[in-house]
Amino acid sequence: MRTNRNLFIVAAAILCCAVLVWFSTSIQGSQKTYELRPQVTIGEYKTDLARIIDAYERLMERYMDLTERSSAGIGADLKTLVERLDAIDAKLTELSARTARIEKALGIEQPKTTTRKKPKKRPSPPAKD
Repeated sequence: MRTNRNLFIVAAAILCCAVLVWFSTSIQGSQKTYELRPQVTIGEYKTDLARIIDAYERLMERYMDLTERSSAGIGADLKTLVERLDAIDAKLTELSARTARIEKALGIEQPKTTTRKKPKKRPSPPAKD
């Protein structure tokens, strides 16, 4: 009885293995074609007018950038120029004070500054009717 039982278990195991092998091969060979769905997008169609407007906008952006960089450069140049003019003004003030001391030591009279008088306004002629 024990041998029959062992044979029955071995036969059942072989049968299960055979069924698994048979189902696995039937699943493998059933589908050999694949469906591909490419995702290709076509760009938006632009008219000539839209292209012209886009080109104009790009040109204006570049022009504004160029103007901004140019004005920044001018600002830096003006700062340097103002510093230089302040230095020159300080030296001229120093020189004027020094000249005044020299003139005072030598007894030279300082010339009087003359101011121009504003011309008087002429009365406007009477309006003619």
